Amino acid sequence: MDITYAMKVLLQIVDSGGFARAAAALDTSNAAVTRQVSALEAHLGARLLNRTTRRLSLTDAGAEFCARARGILEQIAEAETIAAQGAAQPVGLLRVSAPLSFGVMRLAALLPGFRARYPQLRLDIDLSDRVVDLANEGVDVALRIAGRLDPNLIARRIAPVSMVVCAAPGYLNRHGTPSEPAELAQHETLSFSYLWAGDDWPFTDGDGKVTRVRVHPAVHATSGDLLRELAVAGGGIIMQPTFLVAKELRRGTLVPILSDYKTLVLNLYAIYLSHRHLPSKVRVFIDYLVQAIGSEPAWETQQEHVTSRT
Repeated sequence: MDITYAMKVLLQIVDSGGFARAAAALDTSNAAVTRQVSALEAHLGARLLNRTTRRLSLTDAGAEFCARARGILEQIAEAETIAAQGAAQPVGLLRVSAPLSFGVMRLAALLPGFRARYPQLRLDIDLSDRVVDLANEGVDVALRIAGRLDPNLIARRIAPVSMVVCAAPGYLNRHGTPSEPAELAQHETLSFSYLWAGDDWPFTDGDGKVTRVRVHPAVHATSGDLLRELAVAGGGIIMQPTFLVAKELRRGTLVPILSDYKTLVLNLYAIYLSHRHLPSKVRVFIDYLVQAIGSEPAWETQQEHVTSRT
């Protein structure tokens, strides 16, 4: 059997919502479409579709197969286009998942350069702090900021992401400035719900001793941008990536505290599905980010002109 064509038939059924509509879209008969699906299920030894007179749905195996088949067919289409055009550049659609704040604050500024270098690539970008399932959601590459990743994931480290603990001058004038990490437990703190360390904020002193302080946040939020604005308004102390608060630190609307201590250092990772069959569109995107971010001297810490308040 032609498994590539069978994949196309199955995906057309799913996208069209039925056998008859898929047959019309493919300019073939309903019986031919049915035979393709039956042959594919026999070949795989698994049922892919649940069929009733009123409803058509994918089985779990079918959903997994369709997600991977869609990626395979896209790679085939990309290879055919490159061969036909004699093009050296990658083409097609690149689906990217990225954290919301990072996408707005950093990724957006990098994309024009990427688009100029690879004009035949189209981008579909989903900004969300949730953890996506690359295979099931058809995502080519996911950007994540974390301390470490599940060892089963295939990932490339792009750059370190430093964190800074800071607050508005007005808040510190009213409540005092902590001189030791342990004092944070007595302060109003604002915590990012997806922070890798949770509410146990780590600090390392000059001797390398690590202290974890359990904070009791007045506010938890899934948006770092919201927490930044709350902190600027005097609502409390935050621990956020330097790229998210760099402008406020330069302006002095937020000031760093506990600067004698090193705090959490995370990493920006690119996660993808396979080392062996890495599509060129994914490879060039990751290479571009490594090159672009690595050339930014202020990426890891953007506090060169900020004076610490202690």
